[in-house]
Amino acid sequence: MTPLPVSPPRTEAERIDWLRLIRSENVGPVTFVQLLRHYGSAGAALAALPKLAERGGMARRIRIAEAGEARRELDAAAEAGAEMLCLGAATYPRLLALIDAPPPVLWARGHVHLLSDPAVAIVGARNASAAGQRMAQQIAAGLGESRVVVASGLARGIDTAAHRASLATGTVAVLAGGVDDIYPPENAGLYAELAETGCILSEMPMGMKPQGRHFPRRNRIISGLSYGTVVIEAARQSGSLTTARFAADQGREVMAVPGSPLDPRCQGSNRLLREGATLVQSADDVLDTLRPVMGGSMTEPDSREPLLPFPAPPAEETLSDARAAVTSLLGPTPVDIDTLVRMSGLTPPVVSMILLELELAGRLERHAGHQVSLI
Repeated sequence: MTPLPVSPPRTEAERIDWLRLIRSENVGPVTFVQLLRHYGSAGAALAALPKLAERGGMARRIRIAEAGEARRELDAAAEAGAEMLCLGAATYPRLLALIDAPPPVLWARGHVHLLSDPAVAIVGARNASAAGQRMAQQIAAGLGESRVVVASGLARGIDTAAHRASLATGTVAVLAGGVDDIYPPENAGLYAELAETGCILSEMPMGMKPQGRHFPRRNRIISGLSYGTVVIEAARQSGSLTTARFAADQGREVMAVPGSPLDPRCQGSNRLLREGATLVQSADDVLDTLRPVMGGSMTEPDSREPLLPFPAPPAEETLSDARAAVTSLLGPTPVDIDTLVRMSGLTPPVVSMILLELELAGRLERHAGHQVSLI
């Protein structure tokens, strides 16, 4: 039985508090979950934010999202026909909930039930060749015939080909902006079809225009939704390689279609194969690769139960003596949190609270593998 990190909101007031908390300054997925577990509810966490940020060294008052801001986002979602999916709820994507620090809140348009079906990501070059697009179509169509949902990012090229080939059988498009923002604009027709027959998903606020820093977050969701990621035509610096790295970090399968060594669009995907990605050339290859895990424990997270909350927040007297010890161990080089606990001689809740204060003050950065560094 896999424990849930939090219990989902059950009333509109709780949903507003969740939106306010995740939209507040310096609150990311890890901080969000830790705040809920320390304080028991989003409302209590919101009340604690100013003091926590002050204790972490913030010289001004932290920006906390207003209730009116959250209500406007809920209204915009209702107008767009979008559904709010909260971590811990039955509607939240099952595989995504298993990754490290899943997004606490998602917005979804279309057929949300597709998020509960087994999925495979297909990503690749925006300036894809005709052969690459045909390969994406063939693999996507073959996966659909086997009742596997295709996840991608609605980008030009490979993403578009994969979505179009799986519209009739089930496809999920993850956006870097809000679910009500169509990007790229030339995919407006495909977006409309996805809203009718597929599912459109994003962690960004309603109405948000995509920015460069949003695309890695989108890619992390694409891989997190999926049992495996198939890369078709990716240049050396392609964002598709970011999706593949996320998939590997999440313990998911990374697959790639081989391409011509003379084509720059294939240099990144060919490099994945040299580094150990599984070579695939058809939907059957993908299914053969994933069959062991698709029949395994990752398909059974429905019986999870909420974790017990953290112990009550440590007393200020305890924290004041411990802050210097933890901060002295931090620097620009990432360090594992377990190492901080061991070297400081402090309890995990005390170290967790001090890191929480530093992050809310904008002084701490979190890295993959439960590592942190001082800004």
